[in-house]
Amino acid sequence: MRFRITLTSVLAVVIGLTSTEDLMASTSALAAKPNVLFIAVDDLNDWVGHLRGHPNAKTPNIDRLASQGVSFTHAYCAAPLCNPSRISLLTGILPSNSGVYGNGEKLRDKLPHAETLMQYFRSAGYTAKGAGKIFHGANSPGDPASWDEYFVASGMRRGLRPARPSDVSREAWIAWGAVSAEDDDMTDGRVAAWAAAELAKEHARPFFLACGFFKPHMPWFVPQRFFDMHPLESITLPATKDDDLNDVPPFGKRLAREVFDPSGDRNFATPGGDHNNILKHHQWKNAVQGYLAAISFADAQVGKLLEALQSGPNAENTIVILWGDHGWHLGQKQHWRKHAVWEVSSKTPLVISAPGIAQGRLCHRPVGLIDIYPTLVELCGLPPKAGLDGQSIVPLLQDPMAPWDRPVLTTYGYRNHSIRTARWRYIRYHDGTDDLYDRQGDPREWTNLANDPEYEGVIRKLRTSLPKANRPATSYSAEH
Repeated sequence: MRFRITLTSVLAVVIGLTSTEDLMASTSALAAKPNVLFIAVDDLNDWVGHLRGHPNAKTPNIDRLASQGVSFTHAYCAAPLCNPSRISLLTGILPSNSGVYGNGEKLRDKLPHAETLMQYFRSAGYTAKGAGKIFHGANSPGDPASWDEYFVASGMRRGLRPARPSDVSREAWIAWGAVSAEDDDMTDGRVAAWAAAELAKEHARPFFLACGFFKPHMPWFVPQRFFDMHPLESITLPATKDDDLNDVPPFGKRLAREVFDPSGDRNFATPGGDHNNILKHHQWKNAVQGYLAAISFADAQVGKLLEALQSGPNAENTIVILWGDHGWHLGQKQHWRKHAVWEVSSKTPLVISAPGIAQGRLCHRPVGLIDIYPTLVELCGLPPKAGLDGQSIVPLLQDPMAPWDRPVLTTYGYRNHSIRTARWRYIRYHDGTDDLYDRQGDPREWTNLANDPEYEGVIRKLRTSLPKANRPATSYSAEH
């Protein structure tokens, strides 16, 4: 898929040039703008080395990027599901304002006039190219107005699916295992190779290069060497509590106990859910190993991009941003996958390296992926974009300890919201029930304080950050 646009036409239309001198000055100003390398990693929680989300995590390349910029230890998605998370990030519009809650909804059906992040950069004279998973599903590669060129990996090796062990039931949800393949046999390997080649080139004008990796999204089928990095006997399981769901409202329990229906594209609740099935068939360590292996595989692809950038002609003037679209449970709160608004499913890495910002710093202020759009606009010196729901976090990139008290909103489905502040997580479900967790004393969210009268004032204050209106769902259930 290729869309072409010329430098002269962009400058003439957008800037309204009236003379050759104006054209030359504007061309020079554009050439000085920084490039953007925009890296998306699917289903990545905080199991990366420098964030210490899991003791077995091995992500030297993401950690190296963090050492060159600012990494946010408390970055949260706008939605714990691929499509609404990505559309909110790429348009700067929260799900409660867009009505995009599910994976089946199309961007232009719900937001026909939205200007995506890539569109905005194109309007400023940038070349926007992409590869891999940036938009999701029905929207991928998606939206011709967003791209000058999009690389679609093809010719993948067939048969890259290991057989399910004969002694393990299908009920155990086996979707992990080593494959006999090289990185370039995998879609992500092909995407990384294409993007690395782009980074090695000279470019006539600044570029916005988006590179999306599918792993660690299921299935966790990656080359053997990544499983070898995480021996099964050394795997540490996430901390859990047997009665964790006892104080959670019924709708929260339903989310935790959902299972994937292998015969159809839907989820449904059972008394034990996926977690019960994983335990029943003794697959917990295998699953954690598979997820860690898939993360290490994705990290290796990130490394190829960083090496190509560092050794190429664009190293000194390129902003690098890496983000995951949401978190991923592996038994925490007796839940698997995303599809919930607790900490694990809503927190994800966010790392930014750019000329003139802090280096090798962690920022502990809560921020949202919704803030990426205005942040990149400011970092690149473009005119502020009106109508965005996020706020630029450039002040935190300059000083990670700067004051910041903006709550972060995460939404799953219609009117199921979570508010995250530095201390609290407050969840309000569509039926009026709620959760409240004191993150200072209860970092694993094991004790729901919502029914304790002592915290009525806290809840009352946090409720003021809930959306004042919620755009109705159309193709997605009003409850979920």
